Amino acid sequence: MALVVESPITQLTETLPISRSDADGDVIKFCQRTGDGYEIESVIIPMGAAGNSWRTLCVSSQIGCGRGCTFCQTARMGLLRNLSADEIVGQVTAAREHFGAFIRNVVFMGMGEPLDNLDNVIESIRRMHDDPVNQIPRRRVTVSTVGRCDGIRMLAALNWRRLNLAVSLNAPNDAIRSRIMPINRLEPMADLREAIAAYPVRAGGHVLIEYVLLKGVNDQPEHARELAEYLAGLPTCVNLIPFNPIDNSPFESPGDAVADEFQTILMQTGQLVFRRWTKGQRAMAACGQLGNISLRRTQTPIGSAS
Repeated sequence: MALVVESPITQLTETLPISRSDADGDVIKFCQRTGDGYEIESVIIPMGAAGNSWRTLCVSSQIGCGRGCTFCQTARMGLLRNLSADEIVGQVTAAREHFGAFIRNVVFMGMGEPLDNLDNVIESIRRMHDDPVNQIPRRRVTVSTVGRCDGIRMLAALNWRRLNLAVSLNAPNDAIRSRIMPINRLEPMADLREAIAAYPVRAGGHVLIEYVLLKGVNDQPEHARELAEYLAGLPTCVNLIPFNPIDNSPFESPGDAVADEFQTILMQTGQLVFRRWTKGQRAMAACGQLGNISLRRTQTPIGSAS
């Protein structure tokens, strides 16, 4: 069953206050304090060649996350609540007004599972696309999911062919994926493949497949070949992401040599693939590092015993 967590019904008259921020080079992670005592985490990421003025903003769709991926800091918070469309768009406003960032792209890759908060995510995308002054068109928005097949189909039904989809896959087979991503026990990879195949992409476009490399878990040459076989015939591009450290994790990054070999094997099969070079790791702003776990000590995650 999908998680249903109501967002507070609010209309923001001003941008939520910045409670803290941290920088790692040109990467900036900032947090906004909500009226009910939570924090929204967002990351401003420089893109393209050095000296470019435009930025990508990684936004959160929830506070915490209920999906339990074992390699993710946010998952350790549990799901505290959904963000409203105002709070999602407010992250873009804060990046522009407080930090002076020229936001050209928005990626729903921050805290939370966007398809568990689909109504507010869709409304926020509509607002950004329809903004007559600071438009962020749908072709510059990416929604990332752990693999909610019904949510992918709902996005597809909108027929927004220029809205980008990313799927956090992270495994070449069901055995490994079910171990590190609980959603796979309910929605296995065969079902997910069907949902990806049916997603409408623009001509020449692709679905982004996010693959976090975990040392000794999913990073072996046979895993690369199995992944290539799974993706064969799908319009996809693999984004290889070496694991970023989180608190008290059993996982490690496999290192550059292993990542390079994995990439080479995928490329030799004809699979489009690129490496995501780490940005913001020292500020706990890189992929999988967002989330204020201390909030869990004072708030009860949705679905937890009180």
